[in-house]
Amino acid sequence: MDETAVELPRVLQQMWGIQGRARPGPKPAFHISDIGRAAIKLADAGGLAAVSMSKVAAELGFTTMSLYRYVDTKDDLYVVMIDYAFGSPPEPDPEQGWRDGITAWAQAFHDGLRQHRWVLEIPVTEPPLSPNQLAWMESALRAFDGTPLTPQDRLSSMLLVNIYVWGAVQLTSNMLTDEAAQVADRLYTQRLTMLADPDHFPAIAATLRQPEAPDEFGVEFDADEFAFGLNTVLDGIQSLIDRRAT
Repeated sequence: MDETAVELPRVLQQMWGIQGRARPGPKPAFHISDIGRAAIKLADAGGLAAVSMSKVAAELGFTTMSLYRYVDTKDDLYVVMIDYAFGSPPEPDPEQGWRDGITAWAQAFHDGLRQHRWVLEIPVTEPPLSPNQLAWMESALRAFDGTPLTPQDRLSSMLLVNIYVWGAVQLTSNMLTDEAAQVADRLYTQRLTMLADPDHFPAIAATLRQPEAPDEFGVEFDADEFAFGLNTVLDGIQSLIDRRAT
């Protein structure tokens, strides 16, 4: 096998503590984690647009050119940011069933995305290879221990939960405050009631007319909505488990 084809990019070598080819120049003064945390601080305060190589370098107190001793491109910087933004995943509890385990994983992932919403703006161009990201993958797959799911079933189930959580947070990424979401909900409900007449939109109208219909309908994706969607996804995985067990 051609070793140049499998050699890890330099940023991953640093994150994994692997000794790669030495670069000329002075010994590095920072760890790659320092760069990641400085960039995360900027992104948390001002969004992804606030992150640049020069601003990260200034945050750390050294020149932009010095930063390139650690990361070759801004995409490399994003890899570091994502890894340190999420940190370590929840440890699977052997006493829990698969459903409780993957629910805890999904909630932790959800909380991490909500805390660092700028992650949603980073294009996903390849599967994860950084330490914490692989730890998150391992944690989710281990949640299915004790089930009859095949390794591919587990991977597909993990991806399904991942996609659901990502989409749920993406849906609410612009809802910055509970008050703003409530105002938007009320206005949306009023307009929807005006426009969705029973002749043209009978299903929507029926939803609005039901006794348990909320006063504020459909815009805010709150904790109850998140739990409903997640449980529905997990019901589907349970169906697969039941089929595999027969």
